[in-house]
Amino acid sequence: MELMGDQASAGAGGADERDIGLGSFLRNRRARLQPSDLGLSGQGGFRRVPGLRREELASAVGISVAYYIRMEQGSARNVSREIVDSLARVLRLNPTEHAHLSTLAGAAPSAPQRPCRGYQQERLQSLRTLVESMEGAAYVTGPRGDLLTWNRTAVALFGDWQQVPEGRRNWGWFLFCSPGYQSLFTDWEAKACEYVGYLRSYAGRQPEDRHVAALVAALGSHNAVFREMWARQEVEDPSHGRKILYHDEVGELDLRHESMLLPTDPECYLVSFHAAPGSVSAHKLRTLRSPVPPPSGTAH
Repeated sequence: MELMGDQASAGAGGADERDIGLGSFLRNRRARLQPSDLGLSGQGGFRRVPGLRREELASAVGISVAYYIRMEQGSARNVSREIVDSLARVLRLNPTEHAHLSTLAGAAPSAPQRPCRGYQQERLQSLRTLVESMEGAAYVTGPRGDLLTWNRTAVALFGDWQQVPEGRRNWGWFLFCSPGYQSLFTDWEAKACEYVGYLRSYAGRQPEDRHVAALVAALGSHNAVFREMWARQEVEDPSHGRKILYHDEVGELDLRHESMLLPTDPECYLVSFHAAPGSVSAHKLRTLRSPVPPPSGTAH
């Protein structure tokens, strides 16, 4: 499987940290609602832009228009929990979006930054042993979707990440800049949206991570689909579900995936792609499993 496309610079053409904030998220969600959603059908006359007007949203939330404008401009600090909850209700946010809004508005503490290198020095060897003991394809990701360590089955299923330069061992680069992944995931768009939603959610939790803006800019300059997905302002957290993959050697694989946050390591996830015991896909995974020694995984 091809793991790398052309390397784009982190310069011009991509998004930057200015569209990670509260104002852009509110404007995006405000544009998705119509006056009729608030019982305002037929009011207000001609509209130059889609969605709710600022004064309509402010009135529904129960705050002044001036205060709401300050929120969109990024000059309102430490917005109260009551206002955030009211905004989430009026904007019809799901729980993940509600939590994201809380973080952006300063109504929830950001997750503590923990140097990933120190984490790896203490625990990476133990995690290598854990993932290699798992029958399915298993790996550990750190902040921004960086790959930290993985097992033989992951190599067989996704390609040899050890051969990828450290700076590109990241799910964003794999999904948007490696053509092989677009054919591997039969619903590639859903997988790509999951990653973009996770990255935006992470950016909201960790606004001090200077590497996020560079990654967003680089991926945006390289791939127009990433730019379009990033502009949607969707947020997600890694979870679980079903994925259908198509591998050149064994054909279709019907797999379940689980993403488990490591409780003592903020922003680090243990991820597994596995098949139902005794299934055809389980047999294919065993057939596919690489006989070579497991990769070491490298600190970032």
